[in-house]
Amino acid sequence: MTTTLPKIAWIGLGIMGSPMSEHLIKAGYDVTGYTLEQEKLERLSAAGGTAAGSVAEAVRGADVVITMVPASPQVEAVAYGPDGILENARPGTLLIEMSSITPRTSVDLAAAAGKKGIRVLDAPVSGGEAGAVEAVLSIMVGGEGTDFDAARPIFEALGRTVVLCGPHGSGQTVKAANQLIVAVNIQACAEAVVFLERSGVDLGAALDVLGGGLAGSTVLARKKDNFLNRDFKPGFRIDLHHKDMGIVTDAARTVGAAIPVGAVVAQLVASLRAQGDGGLDHSALLRGVERLSGEQV
Repeated sequence: MTTTLPKIAWIGLGIMGSPMSEHLIKAGYDVTGYTLEQEKLERLSAAGGTAAGSVAEAVRGADVVITMVPASPQVEAVAYGPDGILENARPGTLLIEMSSITPRTSVDLAAAAGKKGIRVLDAPVSGGEAGAVEAVLSIMVGGEGTDFDAARPIFEALGRTVVLCGPHGSGQTVKAANQLIVAVNIQACAEAVVFLERSGVDLGAALDVLGGGLAGSTVLARKKDNFLNRDFKPGFRIDLHHKDMGIVTDAARTVGAAIPVGAVVAQLVASLRAQGDGGLDHSALLRGVERLSGEQV
C-alpha cells in the first residue's frame, strides 16, 4: 500500500518505545526500527514494522527519525559518530528526540544537526508505560514552530496533550519540572499510605476518598493499585527517575532556582536505588518510607 505519510525510523524499543512505535504503525506509518534487544525487533516486525540491523540502516531514507532511549549518553551514542544519525540521515530529515535528557544535550544536538541540514525537536513525554500503551501521553516540545506543526500528526498518534513549550531545550526543561512534581507527589502518597496503614484505616477506602478531593492527582489515580498491592513491576523505573532528579537538580542550580523539597526527594530516590530497588517502579518509594518507619522490606 502506498502512503504519503512520512517514512519513520524509530531508535529505541524499550518499555515506552515499543508501544509508541506500534501506534504509528497502526496509524498507517511505515516504521523501521532499531534497538539492542533482538526480541524487541521481532516484536516490531510482528506488529508490521521493519527491523534494521543498525542505527545507520534504520535512518537511511527516513523522513523522520525518532529516538526513545534511556538518557543523554545513549542519545549521544546513537546521534554522533560515523554510524550515528547525523552522519547517515539525509539533509531535511526531522529528528524528534523523545528521551528524557538534559536541556543542554538537546540544545547541543540541535546545533550539531543544523550543520547537517537536519531539523530537531526535543519532545519528551509524561505518562509512563500506561500512557504509552493507551496513547494518552503528554508531550512537551522544544524547537521551531514550523517543525512542530509538521510533527503534530505524529505526536497526536502518541499522546493526548501536545504543547510547544519554546525553543530547543524547552521540552526537556518542562519534562524536568514534570519529574520533580511526580517524584514529590509519589513520595507524599507513599508517606500517606504508611501513615494510614499504621493508623488502622481501610487503605482502599481512604485512597478512594482522597482521590476525589484536593489531594487527588494523576499520580494517585495511576499508582493507587501499586500501593494497595505492593506491585512494583516497572512502568517507570527508579533508576530512570534517579537520572531525571539529577537533571532537574542540576538545571535548577544552573538557573538559580531553589528546589528544597525536590532535593530531599532526590536523595530518597537515590537511597532507594542504593538499596537495590533501582529496577522497580517509582511507586516503590513506598518501600523507602516503610524502611524509615522500621519495617523489614
